[in-house]
Amino acid sequence: MNPQPAITPVEHASFTLKWGDISLALDPVGKPERYGHPSLILITDIHSDHFDPATLAALPAAIIAPQAVMDDMPEAIKPRTTVMKNDETMDIHGFRISAVPMYNIPGAANADFHPKGRGNGYIIEKGGVRVYIAGDTAPIPEMRAFTDLAIAFIPMNLPYTMSVDEAAGATIALKPRIAIPYHYRGVNGLSDVALFKTLVEGANVGVQVELLKWYA
Repeated sequence: MNPQPAITPVEHASFTLKWGDISLALDPVGKPERYGHPSLILITDIHSDHFDPATLAALPAAIIAPQAVMDDMPEAIKPRTTVMKNDETMDIHGFRISAVPMYNIPGAANADFHPKGRGNGYIIEKGGVRVYIAGDTAPIPEMRAFTDLAIAFIPMNLPYTMSVDEAAGATIALKPRIAIPYHYRGVNGLSDVALFKTLVEGANVGVQVELLKWYA
C-alpha cells in the first residue's frame, strides 16, 4: 500500500493533506498563507467555517464544491470550480474523489443546520489509500457503505454535528485504521476528544485515534 498523506491541521475544519507531490486544502478559511500552494481545494458546505471566498481568491487552485457553495461563489472563482453532488465521483490530479452524504437527521432538532443533499463529505483515494472527510454530519446510515478507510476525520460538536458518544459509535462502525477528531468546537467549548479516544480504542476494533492540535 502506498504511503498515507501528511496531515497539517490549520484550525477547526481546515487542514491540508500533502500526498506525494500534491497538496490538497480542505475547507480553507482565514489566512491563505497557512495553506501553502495547494493543487486542489475541497469545500464541504456553505458556512463560514468551511467556505471563505477571500481565502479562495488568494489560492489559485482547482476547487471542488457542492452546488450550494457554487451558488455563493464570486464570479471570478467559478471558472476553476467543479460542482459535485452526493454520490458522484471524479478523477483529478491522480486522485479519485467521491462526494458522499453529510447531513443532520431529518426531523431532528438540529436538522436545519445541515439538510440532506446540500453539503458533501468526501472520500479521497490514491494508490489504495482511502481518506474520509466526514464534514458536518450526524451518524447517518450511508456511512455503512464507507469501507476500507485508512483515515477518517470525524466531527463532534453539538448542536451542529455529533455528540462524543455518537462520534465514537460511528467511528467504531466505520473501523478506519486511524480516526482523527476535528471540528469539535461547539457552543459549549471544545468537545472531550480524550473521552472519544478512550471509547473508540476501548472497543478493540483496531482503530487508533490520533489527537492533533486544531485550536490555539
